[in-house]
Amino acid sequence: MKPQPENKKIKNTKLYIIAGVLLTLAAIIIVIVNPFSKHNDESSNNTTEKEFMFKKHGELTFTNADKQILSKVDIEIAKDDYTRELGLMFRKTMEENQAMLFIFPVDQKLSFWMRNTYLPLDMIFINSSNKIITIHKNTQTLSDQSYAATENGRYVVETVAGYTDKHNIKVGDYINFVEVK
Repeated sequence: MKPQPENKKIKNTKLYIIAGVLLTLAAIIIVIVNPFSKHNDESSNNTTEKEFMFKKHGELTFTNADKQILSKVDIEIAKDDYTRELGLMFRKTMEENQAMLFIFPVDQKLSFWMRNTYLPLDMIFINSSNKIITIHKNTQTLSDQSYAATENGRYVVETVAGYTDKHNIKVGDYINFVEVK
């Protein structure tokens, strides 16, 4: 083997050092960015948990036809396309005294499903007179089954499954709600 000139050896050594540094940086970046790394899973779970935590936007009262109070819940309000589409998807918990109120601009055919929804729910459909028109109890989680109102509605309230039975809420009862700032 023919001996290399001194400056060629130095050049090769520098290339090896640069290549080693680049490989080390690439390995560090892969560990940080890797979607399967434990670090990334924990931070994304924290973000998800924070993003999907209950946010009180108001209070809702269920009353019977005689205006007697049946129960009250804190509500998170979904009144734009994004929040109505997201609904309670990806939520792992919800307290009994919490509900989501979906508000639509006008009475219309309403139908919901449980895709990406981990909590069994009672779905309560309400018309623009605040009268309950349809109740679907204990809906099937993670399902594309359609739950529709029997007539046009303007609002939907989702509570934990069993809520309507526990508080004797039925078709023909009413809701009233207030938003809080």
